[in-house]
Amino acid sequence: MQSPSLRQGYLAAIATLLLWSSFMLVSRLGGKSALTGFDLLALRLLTASVLLVLLAPLPTRAQWRDGRLWLLALLGCIAFCLLCYGAVKWVAAAHVALLIPGMQPFLMALLLILSGQGWPQRRTWPGYALMALGMLLLAWPLLRGQALATQWLGDGLLLLASLLWALYALLGKRWGYAPWLLTRFVSLASALLYLPLYWLWLPKGLAQAGWSTIIGQALYHGIFPAIVAMLCYLRAVAVLGPARLSALMALIPVLTGIAAVPLLDEPLSAGLAGALLSVSLGAWWVSRPAPPSLATLKLTLEQEKCRM
Repeated sequence: MQSPSLRQGYLAAIATLLLWSSFMLVSRLGGKSALTGFDLLALRLLTASVLLVLLAPLPTRAQWRDGRLWLLALLGCIAFCLLCYGAVKWVAAAHVALLIPGMQPFLMALLLILSGQGWPQRRTWPGYALMALGMLLLAWPLLRGQALATQWLGDGLLLLASLLWALYALLGKRWGYAPWLLTRFVSLASALLYLPLYWLWLPKGLAQAGWSTIIGQALYHGIFPAIVAMLCYLRAVAVLGPARLSALMALIPVLTGIAAVPLLDEPLSAGLAGALLSVSLGAWWVSRPAPPSLATLKLTLEQEKCRM
């Protein structure tokens, strides 16, 4: 029988999975509206920053002076979100799920190799091969000239956004910042940097969008992906551990691709379904906890004998 803490961990993991999958769907819905990508980021930052100022302690003076935190705000919020929100104008939600969360293990491994930290363990190589197969299936219509030019642009923006997110995660971990600090600082600092530029110079589609669309996109992006998903993620990591949670998050591409069919009326071709399945299976394979070694099993058996 599962303990209450373990049940809470799995509930938090399921909530994180659903929130991140719905982020792809709601972003695509916003991309189909009159709102621009610049509008979507402004609505997200305005809502999130107001809530964080009212409900959470502000960063300290030392944190405001930390140039590395400002760099992470530029990479992990402003640049990343602008690329994502720009891409959803042209590509389906399944592409977003494939190229953002689906490609994270692959791109993280690539960055570790390029930074001289070594190759991934041999046991993970089949997973990376499955992810590469999924990317080939996704790109096959492009390679055969059967896709619109806008898909090249949209997928290219998403791939660049995914690379920036992997770099953001790598730097945040290397510099030792707590996830909740990054959540608060990145949202507030990004609002300070971006909102004045948006108000003065960037193109807007607010006048052409209905109030229900504006309010819905503002509340969703400013509350759920920016704040609630991070709180659920932190709880799930604390209870389940990062490896087990990452394996569960591998379901995001498949869940998003299937949900986009009835919710957004987006087609799911055989090639795209194969890409979703390959990438999700590959991400699960890479992220699953390592099996215990023979020495570990022997030690566990000896400890159990001592207790008897």
